[in-house]
Amino acid sequence: MESKAKLLGHPVHPMLIVFPLGLLATAVAFDIVGLVQSDPSWFRTSFWMIAAGIIGGLCAAVFGLIDWLAIPAGTRAKSIGLYHGVLNVVVVLLFIANWLMRQQHNQVPSSGALAISFFAVCLALVAGWLGGELVDRLGVGVDDNANLDAPNSLLHHHLSTAAIGRSSHKAR
Repeated sequence: MESKAKLLGHPVHPMLIVFPLGLLATAVAFDIVGLVQSDPSWFRTSFWMIAAGIIGGLCAAVFGLIDWLAIPAGTRAKSIGLYHGVLNVVVVLLFIANWLMRQQHNQVPSSGALAISFFAVCLALVAGWLGGELVDRLGVGVDDNANLDAPNSLLHHHLSTAAIGRSSHKAR
């Protein structure tokens, strides 16, 4: 089942998810370094990475929803997609709460904010696995003509357009 939201022949949602996942996971890693080194500069960097991760997560969610709405009802993919999406929304909400808690403490996280970060990253791992299940096992977002020798997506689009032009020219 092909993705409904594409850019240059590729689904937009998987292009966008790398940013929030990377930013939020790295923010947690920076928190750990900040704890180990007792250096608040790591927490300040983490604070802004969380903000960027939240924005990226919300952008990715829009395109994920577009693709999810196109999945036929009553399929395993529809329910897995729902779990995937809901978990990711919960992850973003937890990081929003975390970010707001850090604002109250001059960007240095409380133990509660750190606990929220660690829990949210664990949920993100589960949500990511479900996303992989959608693509790798259920074929959601995969081009209908995908195969080991499929042409480049840009080349394929160009050839399809050229073939249409030749077909209409022959018809004259």
